[in-house]
Amino acid sequence: MKGTKALLDMLEKRGVDTIFGYPGGSVIPIYDELLDSPIRHVLVRHEQCAAHMADGYARAKNMPGVCLATSGPGTTNLVTGIATAYADSVPMIALTGQVAAGSLGLGAFQEVDAYSLLMPITKHSYRVLDVDRLPHAVSEAWDICRMGRKGPVHIDLPVDQMSSDIDESTIDAVYGVKPLCEDLSGINEAVKWIRESSRPVILVGGGAMDASEEVMKLARLLGAPVETTLMGVGAVPSSYEMNMGPLGLHGRMSALAATTNADLVISIGSRFSDRTYSAHDRMSGQKARVIHIDVDPTEFGKHGHPSVNLQGDAAKAVSRLICALGSDVPRISGWREEALAFKKRCCCRAEDDGKISPRSVMAELNRVIDKDTIVTTDVGQNQMWAMHYLKIERPRQFITSGTFGTMGFGLPSAIGAKAALPEKDVLTITGDGGLQMVIQELSTSVEEDIPVTVVLLNNGKLGMVRQMQKHYRGERYSGVDLGDKADFVAIAKGFGADGVRIDKAEELADAVKAAKDSDRTTLIEVKIDPEADILPMLPADPRVPIVKGYCAFRRKLV
Repeated sequence: MKGTKALLDMLEKRGVDTIFGYPGGSVIPIYDELLDSPIRHVLVRHEQCAAHMADGYARAKNMPGVCLATSGPGTTNLVTGIATAYADSVPMIALTGQVAAGSLGLGAFQEVDAYSLLMPITKHSYRVLDVDRLPHAVSEAWDICRMGRKGPVHIDLPVDQMSSDIDESTIDAVYGVKPLCEDLSGINEAVKWIRESSRPVILVGGGAMDASEEVMKLARLLGAPVETTLMGVGAVPSSYEMNMGPLGLHGRMSALAATTNADLVISIGSRFSDRTYSAHDRMSGQKARVIHIDVDPTEFGKHGHPSVNLQGDAAKAVSRLICALGSDVPRISGWREEALAFKKRCCCRAEDDGKISPRSVMAELNRVIDKDTIVTTDVGQNQMWAMHYLKIERPRQFITSGTFGTMGFGLPSAIGAKAALPEKDVLTITGDGGLQMVIQELSTSVEEDIPVTVVLLNNGKLGMVRQMQKHYRGERYSGVDLGDKADFVAIAKGFGADGVRIDKAEELADAVKAAKDSDRTTLIEVKIDPEADILPMLPADPRVPIVKGYCAFRRKLV
């Protein structure tokens, strides 16, 4: 058996049904083998988007996505997408072609040291210098990308080795990977802290996405307010009464108030990043404590409070904590009501000045987004408006680039999610800046028959950068004007998609419904107010003031 067939057979046996890729000289043997494989190949228009599609596939389906690129520039084009997956702990297998093993280091055509290049942004990197080591690489890579803190794994495939023969019996070999350490010895101390707390808050991050049921059991048991990070959106239903909303840079004032007044944060799968837990939204009391549950011990201790650290799988750790607490949990006198009052007072509203406000756009989207709709976003103001206002009811319904903040993520991740779950409606919310980085993937969506709905919030600006210049640089705008000459509806139609432009926010829901019913890729352009900001804005630097915006906490823009 050729190495190429062995590779595809091993992936197929592990449930891989789709590979996102772009061919080139060093991977032609793999592409030839794909003709006889049941694995579907989705031909992207740029290799970065192959990684983003594999990322969206993985997040939607909760199994590793696979991307493939040729050597040299094909590999380097994958870097941003792989780094995005690494930053957000997304399981992925990144396959790269390579020059023949005997040509390595000689400056051959399209040679790059992919092994070293991708090492810092993957959990592990393999180079198959002997085809007999291929089963070992694939088996270990599959386990490593899924175990503990998930993430991408890279396999570099020299073309001569992939064209060589391999013993067919070896491809069924299973190579065990030592499981990560677990330490839940602090459970009893955590229970003691919970019982001593009068104002606990539960903070839910992306690491809790597979522990939603356990998180909700704990939340109801304690009656404590719950808040999420950007990556944790969906782990707690938006409709849950005690959900204070997202915490952090552009989070809700209700979440900010709950945290700053808390005496204990029970963090489940959150990293306490600078975008979530800064000087502006940290607990203010001298007796503030943290119970931190995370599979990755390197995330412990970033918050600066006394803490009990529980290392392990979130679902298991929370279940153990609930069991140790028992049914006799003291009710928190007055705290529940105070938290609900925070939420009631936080009624951010936009002024009606005849322009389409992003909040009204999100309100219209909430009319047509159900539990079976997957929403992906790009990065920037569009992402934060979606996080802030959309009603997301289940895990893996909201897919976005968090830690790396990769513009251009929205459209390709939507295509990947749709490829993973074709029975679901998939909608992406993007801006004109991010979309223009990847707009060619409309062709992929059309030609590969992977229909998605694209809601384009077009303000003609790089909105998030402009917003920072507006509030922190005295309205000195530099490098943020994208202009208004691009006809996105015409461009969409040029790729074979449908395109429509709406003039009123109330037209959006019907446009989205029509797009979903058509089962065709459709771009819906919404010209939004270019002066609209996503507020509040809580910078990580304590010397920089909070911009709170229109909110019942403050009656005017501050």
